[in-house]
Amino acid sequence: MKLPDELLTIAVTGLNAIDSPGPGIAVIRSLREGLQRPLRIIGLAYETLEPGIYMHEVVDKTYQIPYPAAGTQALLNRLAYIHGKEKIDLLIPNFDAELPNFMKLAPVLQSMGIASFLPDTDMFEARDKVNLYSFGKQHDLLVPRDRIIHQVSGLHECGELFGYPLVVKGKFYDAVVAYTAEQAEKAFYKISAKWGLPIIVQEFINGTEVNIAVLGDGKGNMISAIPMRKLYITDKGKAWSGITLQDDKLLELAASFVKATRWKGGCELEIMRTAKDECYIMEINPRFPAWIYLTAAAGQNQPAALARMALGEVVKPFTGYEAGKIFVRYSWDHITDVNAFHQISGQGEL
Repeated sequence: MKLPDELLTIAVTGLNAIDSPGPGIAVIRSLREGLQRPLRIIGLAYETLEPGIYMHEVVDKTYQIPYPAAGTQALLNRLAYIHGKEKIDLLIPNFDAELPNFMKLAPVLQSMGIASFLPDTDMFEARDKVNLYSFGKQHDLLVPRDRIIHQVSGLHECGELFGYPLVVKGKFYDAVVAYTAEQAEKAFYKISAKWGLPIIVQEFINGTEVNIAVLGDGKGNMISAIPMRKLYITDKGKAWSGITLQDDKLLELAASFVKATRWKGGCELEIMRTAKDECYIMEINPRFPAWIYLTAAAGQNQPAALARMALGEVVKPFTGYEAGKIFVRYSWDHITDVNAFHQISGQGEL
């Protein structure tokens, strides 16, 4: 383990700080603020126009990595090259679709000296959208009924079973509330074209949406949980502002999830709270949300705590946080030079 005054090199994915942002920039802000030691941040990017690549006050250097579809060997080869140049101490991936490759490589990366703090395959699959209803029944957690379909004809049965509106979801991202059969069919084709099959069709639950950022230690203990209610939502359903809540029922729900799964790492629970005060788990995202910096502002810096656990430190559960903390996301035109774009495009690093 490195001494507190030694340089720590951390690689982070999810640099796409766009209207539907990745968590990477918020994770980096939290690390720089919370670890209070010399840091070198290595960005890992898929696209050449991910804004974080060019934010040199946030990211020290960026390397392109292969898309998840390229497989584990291609990723390992690229990471070995980057590690040879940068000597990475810790790697924090932040996208759902990339996690299976990083989870498979975790033991190999550990042997190379690259730490991580990720769920195992069983944990990851248990909370997957296609398994979520069964998971809820197994652990006495409220989850909307759903159906997994591979053909558009399956929407007819879902409509009869759940009625309208219903929710059409992609296996990785995207969800559309469909109020008619025609809207459901349109959503099926649009989402399947982007993310592939299967499509998840879920019972619509009417209520107030609340999100919980959660950090588990992999042993069944919840290190942190911060509930947040969206105050402003974009047309893509993303939180553009939100406020921290003090709510024991939500914290108990998060603790039950962590205990049931022995979750290791960060995750986000998407909750729908009904007029009857029922809390349905709508989705479980297996990584930090894009609003994760709010946990640092509220007094429970989850990315910094994860980094400490990944590096072998014992981290005690947080006991309090500040309710009423609000984040407001904003757009900012970041100016760079075409030579920087040519370098990341041509050489794969900047």
